[in-house]
Amino acid sequence: MGLSVSLAYLAYTAGAIVCAIAAFWIASRGDESRSDRTPAIIALALTANWCFAAASFQPGRPIVELTEIARNLAWLFVLFRLFANDGRDETLRLVRPTVLALCFVEALHFLLLLIDMSNPMTTEVSTLVFETATLFRIMVAVGALVLVHNLYVGAATPSRRLLRWNAAALTGLWAFDLNFYTIAYILGSPSPELTALRGLAAGMLAIPFTMGFNRAAAGLEFRPSRAVTFRSLSLLVIGAYLLLMIGLARWLDLLSGDLARLVQVGLVIAAGALALVWLPSDQLRGWLRVTAIKHLFKHRYDYRNEWIRFTQTIGRTGFDESSLSERTIKALADITDSPAGLLLMPDEDGAFQLAANWRWQGLEVPAPAAPGTLAAVLERTELIVDVDEVRSGIDHYGERGFVPEWLKEESRAWAVVPLLHFDRIVGLGVLSRPLVARKLDWEDFDLLSVVGRQLASYLAEQAGQAALLEAGRFDEFNRRMAFVMHDIKNLSSQMSLLLRNAEKHADKPEFRKDMLVTLRNSADKLNTLLARLARYGPREGTARQPVDLALAARAVVERCGRAHPVNMVRDESAVVLCDPEALEQALVHLVQNAIDASDSNSPVAMEVYSDGISGKLQIIDNGKGMSPQFLRSGLFKPFVSSKEGGFGIGAFEAREMIRSMGGRLDVESREGIGTRFTVTIPLQAADRLIGKAPDTQTCENV
Repeated sequence: MGLSVSLAYLAYTAGAIVCAIAAFWIASRGDESRSDRTPAIIALALTANWCFAAASFQPGRPIVELTEIARNLAWLFVLFRLFANDGRDETLRLVRPTVLALCFVEALHFLLLLIDMSNPMTTEVSTLVFETATLFRIMVAVGALVLVHNLYVGAATPSRRLLRWNAAALTGLWAFDLNFYTIAYILGSPSPELTALRGLAAGMLAIPFTMGFNRAAAGLEFRPSRAVTFRSLSLLVIGAYLLLMIGLARWLDLLSGDLARLVQVGLVIAAGALALVWLPSDQLRGWLRVTAIKHLFKHRYDYRNEWIRFTQTIGRTGFDESSLSERTIKALADITDSPAGLLLMPDEDGAFQLAANWRWQGLEVPAPAAPGTLAAVLERTELIVDVDEVRSGIDHYGERGFVPEWLKEESRAWAVVPLLHFDRIVGLGVLSRPLVARKLDWEDFDLLSVVGRQLASYLAEQAGQAALLEAGRFDEFNRRMAFVMHDIKNLSSQMSLLLRNAEKHADKPEFRKDMLVTLRNSADKLNTLLARLARYGPREGTARQPVDLALAARAVVERCGRAHPVNMVRDESAVVLCDPEALEQALVHLVQNAIDASDSNSPVAMEVYSDGISGKLQIIDNGKGMSPQFLRSGLFKPFVSSKEGGFGIGAFEAREMIRSMGGRLDVESREGIGTRFTVTIPLQAADRLIGKAPDTQTCENV
């Protein structure tokens, strides 16, 4: 025992001398430009004072404890000032909350010391105070090591040479304390050997710390590691939670009997339930991330990691992966931690339709989802719409009047991001509010704008590839039809020639009778086939005629109603100018599609009416319906069909025929409910008013 006391005395005395010399050297020769110079002198002086007190008094005496508290607070302040050597107050703001928390924990030793002095003869209280103080010192050591790690790792490469001696000394100081107090907690009391070596260790670590002040600190820049910071902060939260539970359990040891056991069991159950429900939650992780970014970093985003994640999301391929539209909105939502999102894309009329819904449950998006006028404003201004500002009445460029009402009423809607490709909008991304609510700022706007342009290029490239594929299919189809028509024309010419020769040699009654009948029937059939095939080409020069849509609809009902119930529910007269044959063919296509989508006992309804300007014909079924994705990208695409074995040209041909007559074809559909096709053609009188009607047309109505 006497040897340990003598060793401790010599070690603490040597430590006090070395620390005092180090403080004097920094004061006289240290780099005067460093902001941590004065705190370092004070910390070394207080360390020398602690060593002097430990050498003069027995361990555990109040004077020794007080000097150790002062020493630890001084070193925490030195660590804090090391972050400020880049000359900017912003860096201090990043680490201030963590340093203040560690100082608060260290300052709690004053309270523990008072409790111990108030109960000098109580063994249970002394033991509990010792264990609590030891846990607090472990917590401070761990927190200080985390700060030192972020100080060194976050520094620029040239700055690390200036920090290496200081960081190494502080790491050794707190690592020794961490091991010392961990062993003390396990053994129930401080180790005499380690206690004797603490003073010597402090003196040895003061030497490299002093060497660090022999180098200039110009250009020092702090760049904290986000990944390490998040993990460290998570560990600190979990560690604080566990220490709190352990501390409460130890304090409950003061109780006795059944009450103590009941309270301890209840505490364990409550702590476990809280850990299972609260710690793994997305909201807690989101709050932790937002808090760390707000207080520890100068920029909200780690642009390198964001770009890597963005590339991985967009670049995923395979049969089991989502479509590009869904990956597009997911990549956009991941940036702002939005839990859901929508992608709206323009149709051929310029209005926006729903193209993808990523995890936005329970939202009914109307058709159209947004007007084309909104796109015109966003193309001109490149504005990212803050939906909360729109709700509050803020209007920057007149966009507020074009934001649809359903979007304003949806409380989860947070931002609308335009996807611009060569100053043309190819889509709108609608982001939901993050789990941890916050306001959009300049950094969000900048990053979302850049990512929006990149996503727009991907969508435009996909659209271009689809157009090339469609053109290739059309080219193949036309080539095949050209060969067929060429062969049929040759055969028709040959048969016509034979027919003429047979008419010249009519002296043989049997030949004339048989050949004329056979050849005439064959020629008629071939000419009829040619006429049908020619319908798939352009119908140039076909004169439009007055046609009553009600009569045309009744003719289709009579024709198609034989195989499936087709009901005429409304038949107001509406005279339009069109090609009767093309109109009938288009209506037959649409009615047949409705029949194919319906059950055998589910009737198809047709109605005709006029709105004073146009004649409207609606075809309604209660069939399977179509998804928004198929409506936007599949229904009117040639060679794309939802029916097994279908060619996929019926709806496309019907729309093109109706457009050639100056009309339009609209469709509304919902899966599991049904579909409504609406044919709209200007009335004859309205057509003449706008100068499109021919001067004279005398034809009968269909």
